[in-house]
Amino acid sequence: MSERWARAFLRAYRYAGAAAYPMVGGYVAWRASKGKEDRNRRRERYGVPSRERPDGPLVWFHAASVGETIAVVPLIESILGYGINIVLTTGTVTSAQVAEERLGGRIIHQYVPLDLKPAVSRFLDHWHPDLAIIAESEIWPMTILELGARRVPQILVNGRLSDRSFKSWKKRAYIAEALFENMAHVVAQSEVDGERFRALGARPVTVSGNLKVDTAPPPADETALYAIQRQIGRRPTWAAVSTHDGEEVMAAEVHAMLRSRHRSLLTIIVPRHPDRAAALVTELTALGLNVARRSTGDRITPDTDILLGDTIGEMGLYLRLTEIAFVGRSMTAQGGQNPLEPAMLDTAVLAGRNVQNFRDTYQRLIDKGGAKIVRDRDMLAGAVNFLLGNEIARHDMMLAGAATVEEMRGALARTLKALEPFIHPLIVQSRLKGAGGR
Repeated sequence: MSERWARAFLRAYRYAGAAAYPMVGGYVAWRASKGKEDRNRRRERYGVPSRERPDGPLVWFHAASVGETIAVVPLIESILGYGINIVLTTGTVTSAQVAEERLGGRIIHQYVPLDLKPAVSRFLDHWHPDLAIIAESEIWPMTILELGARRVPQILVNGRLSDRSFKSWKKRAYIAEALFENMAHVVAQSEVDGERFRALGARPVTVSGNLKVDTAPPPADETALYAIQRQIGRRPTWAAVSTHDGEEVMAAEVHAMLRSRHRSLLTIIVPRHPDRAAALVTELTALGLNVARRSTGDRITPDTDILLGDTIGEMGLYLRLTEIAFVGRSMTAQGGQNPLEPAMLDTAVLAGRNVQNFRDTYQRLIDKGGAKIVRDRDMLAGAVNFLLGNEIARHDMMLAGAATVEEMRGALARTLKALEPFIHPLIVQSRLKGAGGR
């Protein structure tokens, strides 16, 4: 593919939209509309605002889902401190709930417009952002092109490119370069990510580390936590969190393998998608296990084998109930899930081998002794059994994980430094507006 062809392709895409070019934009449009929005606010998906634009400088933040939203909260709070308005877009109901819980009325939340020219143009015509900050790996061609045409600086923060995404973009290198030349700055999570963005034509690129390291540990309702801890009592526990299809049954099989050695063992299973809970209850009870569902308020009795954490926003509670956590999407699925939250909460971390999306984080934890990779179900059972029976080894692992997180901190300060040339003019504008108002 020639550079001239790539630029012609993007010009055509800009005017014809994602419907004409599903390779680039159709998946984005499909994913965004696939039942994840609040039905009462569906018009926001088409760029129709539900709020007025405030006076003064405004930064548009975009964070696709819960993890990205949590990661940018400290960054948003820092910028709010300068008197700058922020509109935050997310793609899911749960991420909107997180934004409300952690930022409340200090920001304006909207659902992200579909990556179609009419929707994006309508959104930008209303909000007129002075700066656009996009979290992690959201690369939306129409949005990037429209912002570029309006000369709105665009910055990718906490940038990450998975093995699969990088390979895909490398096949379309000229398209990638034509898109990334619209970026004013890319702030990457790791040196590997930084090199990948440079290889795709991004300039300049700096490396900050992972913003998620600089977030607070996930919270827990103290009353609920105390009540569940009383029900569990002195029983040994371990957890399988952020699990995907197949990993829940694997965790249940591990429980069955270990309960003869640890007679009062309680296994906590927290599926990544709680809407699978009913089907999981059927699967787990078919294995002869007693299941208590958190969502229905089931009590944990001495006969309970499995606590099924089928609620949203309570990871902090579940992790505080144990000192051992297997982190899912790493055994039967690809990519892994973020191990930082368990490590922050003094938990020994176990995971399968498929952790490509968090390779740098896992490598640091493994090198320091805070995490261990397990090959299969039997190896997982052996690791859980060892940690349950060896308090010193378990606590060493817990301490190593927490220490590794502390060593990794600093991404927020480095990201703010990269943003300074773009934020400073908005600070001046905000102060001048305030002085004029007086």
